[in-house]
Amino acid sequence: MSEKPEKKKTAAEEAEEVKQILSAVSTEVPALIKSIISAVFSEEAGKNMGRAAAAFYKELKDSGMPDNVAVKMTENYIGVFTSLGELLKGAGGKKGQIIINAGKGKEIGEEIERRIKEKLAEKKAEAEEEEE
Repeated sequence: MSEKPEKKKTAAEEAEEVKQILSAVSTEVPALIKSIISAVFSEEAGKNMGRAAAAFYKELKDSGMPDNVAVKMTENYIGVFTSLGELLKGAGGKKGQIIINAGKGKEIGEEIERRIKEKLAEKKAEAEEEEE
């Protein structure tokens, strides 16, 4: 059983691999978020949320909770789903973008992009030096 030693990747090959991974992530993640949003805001999801809220309210009332408290708790319960949906909407940017939030998210995204470009440039320079 002889194992072949793994071929060491050149810096250029590693940089290309990172570039391909980032390209796939930037395409697939927004599409995934959009499909989740569609599932959350579908007609069936709305019906299910209504049933869940009604069951939640009924359970609170059956356990002796005062009406005004049960209503408030049910509103908060529904608010969690609404907030999650809004968060997902905000996260799904244009194709190739992931927006965390309007303020810091843009700055973070720009910083990540800058650092990736720096690393790719370093890898390319290393590869060119190795070739010489």
